[in-house]
Amino acid sequence: MNITGILIAAAIVGIVGIFVGLFLGVAGIKFKVEVDEKEEAVLSVLPGNNCGGCGYAGCSGLAAAIAKGEAPVNACPVGGEAVGAKVAKIMGVSAESTGRKVAYVHCQGDCEKAGVDYDYSGAQDCRMMAFVPGGGPKTCNSGCLGYGTCVRECPFDAISVINGVAVVDKEKCKACGKCVAVCPKHLISLIPYEAKQVVACSSTDKGPVTMKACQAGCIGCGICVRNCPSQAVTVTDFHAVIDQEKCTGCGICAEKCPKKAIVKA
Repeated sequence: MNITGILIAAAIVGIVGIFVGLFLGVAGIKFKVEVDEKEEAVLSVLPGNNCGGCGYAGCSGLAAAIAKGEAPVNACPVGGEAVGAKVAKIMGVSAESTGRKVAYVHCQGDCEKAGVDYDYSGAQDCRMMAFVPGGGPKTCNSGCLGYGTCVRECPFDAISVINGVAVVDKEKCKACGKCVAVCPKHLISLIPYEAKQVVACSSTDKGPVTMKACQAGCIGCGICVRNCPSQAVTVTDFHAVIDQEKCTGCGICAEKCPKKAIVKA
């Protein structure tokens, strides 16, 4: 190839490069997506876990919703009040105090206390129990199955299965709610971090049925209701419920409970 051919080829490549560059530049200006500065600022202070506990598709989804006024400034359960305060400052509003919450597994039916109807050796996934007889091998239809679906779902390593029952480490828990959503028995709830007493049972069966299924199940006897000095305990569907706003943490309900179904949170 002679020098003329090389120069012509180089010129063609250079001209094509210039046209491509001009095209991309014009296209970039024409199709430029305007970025909301507040949205970017909010996203920068969010923790970045993308856990979905806020109900949006990750932190970017929440940031966009907050910037548009579609979500409260303290909607991030992981960041808590500290992040809520920063977001509120960016948005120029005040953040209401929500109080820290943690997940709690309302069950004490471990391998010693809960009855078992049969041996199970199938898939180790609590959600699969909907397809097996009796909803699982445990006699109590409301008890923790202990196969760790919530453990695998938790992005903060805050849950472990101990002796057949899931247990939450309240110091690690960020209240993202993923375990609450995935539990097929619906026995995990978010409670105040400062909660003093909690009913560690989810059964709504009548007393005699519960006693046959578990040694630590709530039988709905009402002794806790009659002995609570602050009227914080009620019984609905044979199951005790504690109003955490009324509870003073005196511990009388736990002391009087004949099945020890009320424990320290």
